[in-house]
Amino acid sequence: MVIKPCASYVMKWDDVSFVIGSRKREEIFLLLETPRTPTQLSKMAKISLSNIWIKLKALEERKLILCLTPKVRKGKIYSLTSEGKSTLIEVKKMLKKD
Repeated sequence: MVIKPCASYVMKWDDVSFVIGSRKREEIFLLLETPRTPTQLSKMAKISLSNIWIKLKALEERKLILCLTPKVRKGKIYSLTSEGKSTLIEVKKMLKKD
């Protein structure tokens, strides 16, 4: 007997795999547990601002994060979506060292 996971379950694990597939993306994603600006993320993760923007765009396209201040030009604030928060739980479980 083969048990097939429902589509949302598969998507959730695809998102987990996407996040942990890149060390930089994973680090940025974990830092977004608290809403932050790209500049804050760049300083905290020691990653160039241009690379931060690339990673944020990829996470936003997967609906794992969203910009809380889309109309402002400087100081945009990003945070996890509800899908991002559930993905964060699974990512943290996978990264937990026993």
